[in-house]
Amino acid sequence: MAEQIKNQNTRPIRRKVNELTSQAEIETCLRTVRTGYLGLQDNEGMYVVPLNFIWHNGSLYFHGSSEGRKTDALTQQEAPVCFTVVEDWGTIADPVPAHTSTAYRSVMVFGYPEKVESLKEATEALQAMLRKYVPGYYSGALASSHVDKYRSSLGNPTSVYRITPLRLTGKVNPVCPEQMFYPGRTIQDDRKME
Repeated sequence: MAEQIKNQNTRPIRRKVNELTSQAEIETCLRTVRTGYLGLQDNEGMYVVPLNFIWHNGSLYFHGSSEGRKTDALTQQEAPVCFTVVEDWGTIADPVPAHTSTAYRSVMVFGYPEKVESLKEATEALQAMLRKYVPGYYSGALASSHVDKYRSSLGNPTSVYRITPLRLTGKVNPVCPEQMFYPGRTIQDDRKME
């Protein structure tokens, strides 16, 4: 399967000026963004679900109930998934309406989702998520027994999934401090500066 996506004619980023090529910046984005969007295709159609996630040891991890549409779609998925993260840094104002834009950094991860079967790996991924979302809150490490026995309010066990990237793409539109919109800023203010 990995060869299938590597050998596909992948469309290059159209606006090369916005292409994010720094692996360090791509990984920073994956480590710091709090919500990602998993795009799936199932027999009901397209399905995009927002998720908490962790970029850990070169892979992307997320978790969820062992039952439901997401789990069904992940089980049926034969094509690679797309997981997207974006940092929205604000709106760039411009007297020309078509030049108004958003300052951002985004990354798309393409790969095949795999259910993590190893309790040790699942626990390690969930521990990394706790460090990301509630740093310093827990004084001890997450116990594997907790992960193994945990059930949701509906009685379902938690499943952990890994996406090992086959391809990463990134885009960026940097902040232009003098052009960033703020409440109260008007086109008249910008014309006074010309």
